[in-house]
Amino acid sequence: SNQIFTLLTALTALTVQTSVTVVSESAVALAARGACVIVACRDPDKAEEAVREIKVRSRSLNVLHMELDLANLRSVRGFCKNFLQREKRLDILINNAAMPGVLDWTDDSFSMCFGVNHLGHFLLTNLLLPRLKECAPSRVVTLTCSTYKYQKLNFQDLNYNLLPFFTYCRSKLANVYFSQEVARVTEGKGVTSYAVHPGLVQSGWTCHYSVLFRMLMQVIMWMFFVPCEVGAQTVIYCAVSQEAAKHNGGYFVDCRPAALRPFARDAAVAKKLWEVSERLVKEA
Repeated sequence: SNQIFTLLTALTALTVQTSVTVVSESAVALAARGACVIVACRDPDKAEEAVREIKVRSRSLNVLHMELDLANLRSVRGFCKNFLQREKRLDILINNAAMPGVLDWTDDSFSMCFGVNHLGHFLLTNLLLPRLKECAPSRVVTLTCSTYKYQKLNFQDLNYNLLPFFTYCRSKLANVYFSQEVARVTEGKGVTSYAVHPGLVQSGWTCHYSVLFRMLMQVIMWMFFVPCEVGAQTVIYCAVSQEAAKHNGGYFVDCRPAALRPFARDAAVAKKLWEVSERLVKEA
């Protein structure tokens, strides 16, 4: 389709790596389809570099950058106010919740993983939901990871920040619950929601770690991980496929619905996380 529509892709708070992210590959594909692509990212220099590359590869000039720091809820609120004043359409929101497990804290004193991967996107999506409803049918695509299955949420310690891998797993499980609850709260309003595991991809997430770890992971990724172009296919599928629209609230792997572990399908937990998240972002 050559229909013009608006795609907002919200990247992680720290960096956007050109050529090596699933979402940048998705942005290229969707810009080539006629989307107005808005890249939301904290680092303006790297974002502009990404915008230039997306323009060249998609042969579209309808790509721009807006500043957004998902590790700062004041920035999220300011971004949404600015976006809603400037843009009259929002058809697809891609939440690239990809902050790796790091022992750090957001500006609002949440653990970096939970704060960026879940709360930042939670607030962003909620503030943009009215526009998504106005532009229905519209979609919210949230990137998660199959590692969600290795942890469960502890509502007594959502800010768990001791073991980086487990912290990351919990934030990915929160993404799964969040995506399901978006589908529930917008049911009948023309907004559909999907959680996507793009696969283990050769991305730039190791930039947050030591040189030795980066070198080791580069070898492992080269041997076992898939290129970002491959990982992007499921994101693109959920963004535009009519078939995907039949599975609102679904979890997708390899361009098809996939089964979740039973505990990750608990509607009561998803609703509780939503309510707790509302309180946390309001208090921050």
